[in-house]
Amino acid sequence: MEMLTVSGDRFVTPSGNPVNLRGTGLGGWMMMENFLNGFPGAEHQARDALRHSMGAEKADRLFDLILDEFFTDADAALIARTGLNCVRIAVNYRHLSDDANPFDIKEDGIRRLTSAIDTCARHGIYTIIDLHAAPGFQNQSEHSDNPSHHAWLWRHRHFQDRVVAIWEALADRFRGRPEVAGFNLLNEPGDPTGEVIGPFYRRLVDAVRAIDPDHVIFLDGNRYANDFDAIGSGFDNTVYSAHDYALAGIRDATEYPGIVRGQYVDRSWLEERFLERTEHSRRTGTPVWVGEFGPVYSGDPAVDKHRYAVLRDQLEIYREHGANWSIWTYKDTHLSGLVSLDPESPWSRLLQPIREKKERLGTEPWSTGEEGIGHALAPLDELMATEYPDFDPQPFGQRWYVRRLVRELLLGEPMLADFAALFATVDDAGIAALAGSFRVDACIPRTPLAELLTEFTRS
Repeated sequence: MEMLTVSGDRFVTPSGNPVNLRGTGLGGWMMMENFLNGFPGAEHQARDALRHSMGAEKADRLFDLILDEFFTDADAALIARTGLNCVRIAVNYRHLSDDANPFDIKEDGIRRLTSAIDTCARHGIYTIIDLHAAPGFQNQSEHSDNPSHHAWLWRHRHFQDRVVAIWEALADRFRGRPEVAGFNLLNEPGDPTGEVIGPFYRRLVDAVRAIDPDHVIFLDGNRYANDFDAIGSGFDNTVYSAHDYALAGIRDATEYPGIVRGQYVDRSWLEERFLERTEHSRRTGTPVWVGEFGPVYSGDPAVDKHRYAVLRDQLEIYREHGANWSIWTYKDTHLSGLVSLDPESPWSRLLQPIREKKERLGTEPWSTGEEGIGHALAPLDELMATEYPDFDPQPFGQRWYVRRLVRELLLGEPMLADFAALFATVDDAGIAALAGSFRVDACIPRTPLAELLTEFTRS
């Protein structure tokens, strides 16, 4: 494999040959998320809850075994057979840095990450290292392992210093490694003022470049990879990473083309949104890179055929505009993975009460609806609109704010006790069985998705 660099609007090898990156995200592994892995709350909360109910030694062994089973040589082989040539590895800072010793780098995390990179390389797959959860939390959501609705990274120099230290260590460990396509410095940042991210990105890029001048750097725009005005341009060998989730691919959508949340969505609307989100890349003449996109699936064939139609249109749009892309995500419990856990697996069966309660209370806005709690949300929405008509908080306004506080925190966080209780009597054999649920040969492939991706990776 050859080191990739940016040349104009293409990725190229040292000899100038262009490379189109078409990949998948590796979420749910070194960065676990509630809608990908099945627990309530944020990852560190789920880990802490199990350490309390099972004991620290058993809980840590369970999570370590899940990591061992989740991504192996067999997974990389499946990704390669699908025709994908890139894996964007989402990483939680907690694998690399300990809050109790904040500037010490954890070698176990480096070794696990290195192993995955080596595994992908054996199958001709490039990797992108994605810091998906940063110290202090770079955005306001649980997918940065944030238990609150505040992104403290942008307020505290201490957290920023830790991010720099982590990337200096990663740059040192992986410089000269051509299998690594590049470094995605922060996933979906949410600087509420938009005033800190630009100078911080410059500081972070300079720190990486002082150690590793060669690897491509991927910079997500502010407001969850949507706003690039705050970060500017002028970064060498850099790609500006947009995320392109389609309104017609979310849980609320049942038909495509059709109306979702008051908006009529068809192919032309998808293309318009794509062009808006990637305008910065095209204006700066750099490669167009869609770092995340992809529908969620309901399990109902009549609904999912519309989700696949959305995805087909997106992939056609990307091909027509020469975009590189990485779909989200490779493996999960049920929602969007190229492979998903068997509903009859030990993990799925044990967590079925949690999944049902999440559905009933709507605690995951990405994967659950509001049917069961609309009676509670409606008066709150009305009260907020009446009392605070001009309140428009970052990143996504008043409606998002209420749902983050009520659905995810108020109703979701107490569910950690229910989750932990399910594991209280799990023995060693049970730990092995639960972790084995994540092994690829125990999972169920989402065949229509694989076939669609293969069509567009080999055409």
